[in-house]
Amino acid sequence: MKAYFTRLFNYDRYANLLIVSAIQQTKEPEKAEQLMAHMLAAQQIWMNRCKGEPAIGSTLWPDWKADTFEEMINDNHRKWVVFLEKLNNSDFERLISYKSLRGDGFKNKLIDILGHVINHGTHHRAQA
Repeated sequence: MKAYFTRLFNYDRYANLLIVSAIQQTKEPEKAEQLMAHMLAAQQIWMNRCKGEPAIGSTLWPDWKADTFEEMINDNHRKWVVFLEKLNNSDFERLISYKSLRGDGFKNKLIDILGHVINHGTHHRAQA
């Protein structure tokens, strides 16, 4: 599982950097920037949840611009890979308890959260 999700997060980084390059070459990048900013913020929120940390100052739709994305993409990727490296196989079935940004409580298996994070990125890259 660890190697599988590491490959997916490596691909996620690669694809995000391609999209950022395309966004920077468009004349009207606003909608694509909104989608990418949302996706990157969501990755940070989910990372904090997986680590049992609060989503401090997080917003799901930040007003970030494309010229800041490359650093965030690389930082998010590094954090996810470091997180994955510390896991053992049984950790993927562990329940993660967290609160939505509205304060509602939820529990999901880590493996399902990881799948969601990857699919969420794919969805928004397609929109961008």
